[in-house]
Amino acid sequence: MTGQSALIEMNDIVKYYKMAGEKMTVLHNVSLTVNHGDFLAIVGPSGSGKSTLMNIIGCLDVPNEGSYKLDGMEIRGQSDNRLTEMRNKKIGFIFQGYHLLPRLTALENCELPLIYRGLSAKERRARAMEALERVGLGERVGHRQNELSGGQQQRVAIARALATNPPLLLADEPTGALDSKTGMEVLGMMEELNRAGQTIVLITHDMEVAQRASRSVIIRDGVLSEQKRRDGHEDYAGPHNGGQERLIEQA
Repeated sequence: MTGQSALIEMNDIVKYYKMAGEKMTVLHNVSLTVNHGDFLAIVGPSGSGKSTLMNIIGCLDVPNEGSYKLDGMEIRGQSDNRLTEMRNKKIGFIFQGYHLLPRLTALENCELPLIYRGLSAKERRARAMEALERVGLGERVGHRQNELSGGQQQRVAIARALATNPPLLLADEPTGALDSKTGMEVLGMMEELNRAGQTIVLITHDMEVAQRASRSVIIRDGVLSEQKRRDGHEDYAGPHNGGQERLIEQA
C-alpha cells in the first residue's frame, strides 16, 4: 500500500524455547509489514506458530532474535512495564471467548480498559458509549453478559477494544465461538471498521474467515508465506519455506 506508513515492522523474527535441554524453534526468520489501515489475516493450523506470532505482535511475548517495531518503537528489549504500557495504548484485543465480566453491564465492561488510562468517570462513560454505538449496541448498554447473544457479546468485546482508540485491533479467532451466520455478521462489522481506517490483524485457522480480510498470509511450521491482496498486488511477508512460493487468492 504505497504512501502509507508501517504500523508493524518485523524483520527476521526468531522465537525459540528450551525444553529438557533442547532448543525448539517456533518462528523462523519471520518478516512482516502491516501498514496503517491494513486488514491482515494470519492463517495457520494448530501448531503452526500463529499463536506465538500473535503474542509477539500483541507485546505479550518478545522474540529471541530479530527486530519488531510497533508504531515506530522497538519492542525487543523493553521492560515488562513498558510492554504493558504499549499494549494499553497501542492495541485493542478481541478474543474468541469475549472475556467479559458477567457482573458488569456492557457499558461497564467497555469502561474497564479506560480506568488504566486515568480518565475521569465522565470521559470513560462517553468513550464507552461512543464505542458501543459504533458496533450497533447503543440500546444494549445496560445489559449484562447473560442478557446478550453470542454475537452481541463479541460486539461488546470489540467496542471495549475500540474504546481506547488503539492504532491496532488484534483479533484472535473472533468468530470461533459463533455460529456461521453470526460470525459473518461480526466479520462484516470488522470490514466496516477497516473501511473507516482501523488497522486490524486477524488470527484464524479458517480460510473462509481469512478471505474477508484485504490481505492474508499463511504460517506453517513457523514460516510465513507470500501473500496476495484483494487488489491482486503481491506483498512480501518473509522467507520462503524450501524456496516454494505460496500465494493466497482472495475472494
